[in-house]
Amino acid sequence: MEQLLIIEDDTGLNQGLSKALKADHRQIISCQDLKTAKEQLLCGSVSLILLDINLPDGSGLDLLHEIKEKAPDMPVILLTANDTDMDIVDGLERGADDYITKPFSLSVLRARVNTQLRKQRLSHKHTPIHIDHFCFDFEAMIFCVGNTRVELSKTEQKLLHLLVENRGKTMTRGDLVDRIWTDGAEYVDENALSVTIKRLRDKLCAQEYIRTVYGIGYSWVKKDE
Repeated sequence: MEQLLIIEDDTGLNQGLSKALKADHRQIISCQDLKTAKEQLLCGSVSLILLDINLPDGSGLDLLHEIKEKAPDMPVILLTANDTDMDIVDGLERGADDYITKPFSLSVLRARVNTQLRKQRLSHKHTPIHIDHFCFDFEAMIFCVGNTRVELSKTEQKLLHLLVENRGKTMTRGDLVDRIWTDGAEYVDENALSVTIKRLRDKLCAQEYIRTVYGIGYSWVKKDE
């Protein structure tokens, strides 16, 4: 599943971008400042970043430099009200894959986002994730325990993807809820995550792999732990 990170401090524009780019196979994560964006990036699994240059707690160009140093293949599209040649050149030299100046057409932005995601898919061959006797193919939605195929709901797939992509790290309950239930609902039953965790453990027989970190959240245990 694709995950798009939108970093834009204008609340209305941020919400408009989230709505315009929403798709069944895509998760939208929105931030309004550098601090929150950096916290989200620590969780990994981001497919593309839409980055505003002018943010309340600093310059998006500095974050762009940090991102490209750690993940040079990460697609980043700059959103900016600055349209001088110097601003554009500065962004591109820091590694931006594309830029778009405000105001802009949402249809044009969607096309540019899709182009960058398509380039990323072509440059990285998809391979299933193998962990001991597990095989998880998130693109084909095929999940196996040994030679037995297991059917997972979309919610279970989202949860599993977050856990295995961040294996060895503890994902907080709040972060998991925010990133799994992204349909805009203001309230999610506090037991929903616990129920989904139990179902996932039972279906995969993964009681020894999906660890509860009491008072914090959950993690997928690394093989050597």
